[in-house]
Amino acid sequence: MRIISDYKFVTDADRGATAAIGNFDGVHLGHRSVIELARSAAPDAPLGVVTFEPHPRAFFAPDAPPFRLMGPDARASRLAKVGVEKLYQLPFNGALASLSPFDFAQGVLHDGLGLRHVVVGADFCFGKGRLGNARDLAAFGAEMGFGVTIAPLMEKSANTISSTAIRTALTEGRTRDAAAMLGHWHRIEGPVIGGERRGRELGYPTANMSIDGLHPPAFGVYAVLVDVLSGPHAGSYHGVASMGVRPMFGENTPNLETFIFDFKGDLYGTPLSVGLVEHLRGEEKFDSLDALITQMDADSARARAILAAL
Repeated sequence: MRIISDYKFVTDADRGATAAIGNFDGVHLGHRSVIELARSAAPDAPLGVVTFEPHPRAFFAPDAPPFRLMGPDARASRLAKVGVEKLYQLPFNGALASLSPFDFAQGVLHDGLGLRHVVVGADFCFGKGRLGNARDLAAFGAEMGFGVTIAPLMEKSANTISSTAIRTALTEGRTRDAAAMLGHWHRIEGPVIGGERRGRELGYPTANMSIDGLHPPAFGVYAVLVDVLSGPHAGSYHGVASMGVRPMFGENTPNLETFIFDFKGDLYGTPLSVGLVEHLRGEEKFDSLDALITQMDADSARARAILAAL
């Protein structure tokens, strides 16, 4: 998949695509249905997605609590897996936010990206002040020469798939419900960072990852699937992970610490993808290190059994 990060410098080879437009946080099954509409709208054209970085919500409310299900690299990886060939990941800044609906359609979609066909949801809004809607875009497309498909909204029910519903499931530790809506395990992706090395002293060396900027799932211990994405240890593994602030040691910055079963090697700086399969228990503070180790042994045994049954 090719990533294009500026609509002002698009090559001829990147023009003529059919593209779904949206934020695609999580790339859940609802998002994938929109992407499939784009694929079917012009099957002989390259399949693209137009999205924005940072997320517009983060641009307009930078001090709001973290809400994203995935960062840009994880989103790009997931979009590539569903067959997207061109990812137009546009910088969302003051200049883009100030464009009128007409100027966005003309300058970005038509002149800039040279799109042949676009697909948007029925509730799509665009342009300064969100003044443009899906019907406006269809009218602009007819005038400017690109096709527009408006994807109908899903009927709201207890089973409605949305990023909000997925966040709620993760907050409540319902990883399998989240996975059913996503179409894949919810994953934390990023490089392994330095830690306090306490796990090594306890017999449980962990690969530590930041969750900064991401919606925090329920704190506690998880059975996890681990993909080492590059380097000499690249491959897939099973493990057990702790999500949270480590109350046993007085820490307060949330992160993810993963113990990979039957693994030896240095992973510092290596990108990992950790899939949350099952929330085993909440975060706890133990009376002693021995009590903590006993619980970690039990957590590991339970995680091994759960993952072996997948």
